[in-house]
Amino acid sequence: MTSSLKLAMIFAAGRGERMRPLTDTCPKPLLEAGGKPLIVWQIERLAAAGIETIVINHAWLGAQIEAALGDGSRWGVQLRFSAETEALETAGGIAQALPLIETRGEPDVFVAVSGDVFCDFDYGSLGAHAARLASSAQPGMHLVMVPNPPFHTKGDFALKDGTLSLEGAPRFTFGNIGLYDTRMFRDLAPGTRRALTPYYRETIAAGRASGELYEGRWENVGTPAQLSALDLALRERPAAR
Repeated sequence: MTSSLKLAMIFAAGRGERMRPLTDTCPKPLLEAGGKPLIVWQIERLAAAGIETIVINHAWLGAQIEAALGDGSRWGVQLRFSAETEALETAGGIAQALPLIETRGEPDVFVAVSGDVFCDFDYGSLGAHAARLASSAQPGMHLVMVPNPPFHTKGDFALKDGTLSLEGAPRFTFGNIGLYDTRMFRDLAPGTRRALTPYYRETIAAGRASGELYEGRWENVGTPAQLSALDLALRERPAAR
């Protein structure tokens, strides 16, 4: 299995119910903040980290996403699109997209992020973790955690000394940025609707999940008010990238 991090997936299939009415006619990842669609901010950061291939799944108004982004050449990456008739959730989306992710026809480690997350995270910092996962006999994962936001004060998992636990403290919130091994999803039939949550819990319980705490700029953009606030902040900050 390859040990370099060259693959990414952006989850972009959600309907964006809380963002309505904006998402009635525009897919959520194409909503703009700071003069760019949310998903473009992610593509740019992934490209800057050396990612070569980005798989984007879509369902709601997916044709708009493909038309707006094209083949990815303007960012120096190859974009591949995984169309879903109905959103298959995160694990289901990965299973559906496996032929596009496993570009070498063999298991691989890739980074996945939600298309509605804005962050300044350096994806290039995940290279060592990707290499470690790729060399492991059993498939594992590495999750990027963030300080608990006001709407999720209890957090998701405990993180101590780089290891995630289901119980214990301190607890942090999963930042929707993770490294995954495609071997975890090969038994999930394409077209199956399934979330990643059971995979998190199973892998953490088995002791095969590492994590890190990221305390930089991170926002899960879920409502028109949050989008407006992010737009204002990006337009006001110096040398916005």
